[in-house]
Amino acid sequence: MPPHCDSLDGPVVTAARSALKDGDIDHVLPYVPEAGEPEVREAFSLACRARILGPQAQEVADRWFFETVVRVHRAGEGAPFTGLKPAGLDVGPMIPAAERALDTGSADDLTALLCEIVRDQVESRHGRVMTLKEHAHEGVAAARQYVEARLGLQVWAHTLYRQAIGAPHAQTGAQGQG
Repeated sequence: MPPHCDSLDGPVVTAARSALKDGDIDHVLPYVPEAGEPEVREAFSLACRARILGPQAQEVADRWFFETVVRVHRAGEGAPFTGLKPAGLDVGPMIPAAERALDTGSADDLTALLCEIVRDQVESRHGRVMTLKEHAHEGVAAARQYVEARLGLQVWAHTLYRQAIGAPHAQTGAQGQG
């Protein structure tokens, strides 16, 4: 998953900002696992006390609270915390499409986009394998290219299948993103 949960304009920091603004920790608690709740509650309490000491203290307290919440959130996903990312990162087409699907209540556009991408990839990869197959009889090097592409298509399709039926965040820890 592209960086999103750990960006300054991502859903976790947005919820943390709301919690600080409204003085209501419940805005951010859904983003942290139950085991991390005591640490986030303590950080919230400390940040709220520090924020009243002036604008500079508020800036430091807010940043520290955001980092704490995102770190605890990422740990709940089994992913490392690698720092807060800046706002406005390009997260690709899927995150915005998934967010629109959730906002509109319809998954039609998200489904169409995913199907289009998968169809294009299957056709491209399959076409390459078929082209290499035509020349596989032209020696070991050509046969090797064909076998590599053939197995590559199979492994790619299997990986896509496993990801499609897998649990949310199943690959997050392994890829270190989320």
